[in-house]
Formats: sequence, C-alpha cells, structure tokens
Amino acid sequence: MIEEKILGCVEALLMAADGPLTVARLETLLAEDGAPDRKAIRTALSALQSDYAGRAVNLVEVAGGWRFRVSADYAGLLGKLWEERPPKLSRALLETLALIAYRQPISRGEIEEVRGVSVSSSIIKTLLEREWVRVVGYREVPGRPALFGTTSQFLDDLDLKRLEDLPSLPEIRDLDDLDAAAERLRNAGSEAQDADEDGNASPTPEVPTTDDLDSPSDALH
Repeated sequence: MIEEKILGCVEALLMAADGPLTVARLETLLAEDGAPDRKAIRTALSALQSDYAGRAVNLVEVAGGWRFRVSADYAGLLGKLWEERPPKLSRALLETLALIAYRQPISRGEIEEVRGVSVSSSIIKTLLEREWVRVVGYREVPGRPALFGTTSQFLDDLDLKRLEDLPSLPEIRDLDDLDAAAERLRNAGSEAQDADEDGNASPTPEVPTTDDLDSPSDALH
C-alpha cells in the first residue's frame, strides 16, 4: 500500500466503525499482502488527526482506541435531529459514579458511608448495563463485598484516554466534595453526549430519574 491508500483505508475503517478501533485491530483489518505495519498505521492516524484538527469532526484517541467524533461545539445542533432526548442522569446516580471514578476500587458499603444513604439497586444495575462500571474484585472481609471500578467504555463515553485525564479533584471526604465530583462528571458527560461521528446516540437502558432518589440528601444541587 502506498501512503495515500493507507490514509484512505484507515479513514474509511474509522468512519464506518461503530466504536473505537485500536492500532492492533486496524492492523488485523488491513492484513493482506503489502499491508502496513503498526508504525505506518500510527503515522496515518497522526496525519488524519492533524488533518481533522479544528474541523467539525475530529479524530480522537480514547481508552478503547481511535474514533471520529463531532466537535462538542455542534452537540446542540445534532440534538435537533431527534425528537426524543435521552433521560438526564439523576444526582444519585452521578454521585455514585463519581465515588467509583475517584475512589476506585470501592465497595457498595463505602459508597453508602459517604453518601449517608443506601445505594439503590437500580443505580448499580444502570451503571453495569451501561458498562461504565464493573466488579474488579472482592474485599477480603466477612461477606466479601464486591469492589467496583470504572471501565474503558466509561472513558470512551467521556472522550478520555486514561483515568488521569478526569477533572482533578481532592479526595472525596464529604458530601460537598461528592457534589463537586458529580458536577464535574455531569459537565464532562454533557460535552461528549451525542457527539459520535454519525450523530447516533448509543442505546441507553432505563436511567434512574429524580423519582428514584433514595432520600432528600440525594437531591444535592
């Protein structure tokens, strides 16, 4: 393959893919006589990223690989394409997600200790179904409670490459810190929402709304 053809092939694959593609996956898809090696693919990715910089569509690297995303500046415009909007995430869900993101690995009991209320099973179910969190182990204490951590899908949906790219925040010690963390995740998520290259939002399971809040303290704003 000549360089121009490599650029075209990589661009076409990324445009058509329904999710991020890693360099290894691109190499497999391009596996044939004369196929480019990983160095050539990385060179092509770098060239495409520069070419799309500052345009309505950008090439970004996230935890799951490389993907095209519409710039956040156009997220509001894309929203006009659909009559129905995905439900907003409840404060209780965002607080739970913030604790997992910033203090992982963390058990359900530890989450409840900071929030001061029990964690709704529907919240844990939603986070698991969205593939934003997963069970990463079990604490070696009586009952062996599950420990939760975030996933690469969580980072992909926030357009992040690694956990270190999360907005900085001191260790969460009380509800004020937790409220700040939840707000940071809300802001980060709102910029990435509906910004896929083809404008299609990912399928979303039922999300707890304000009716699902477990106590008045869940309604921190």
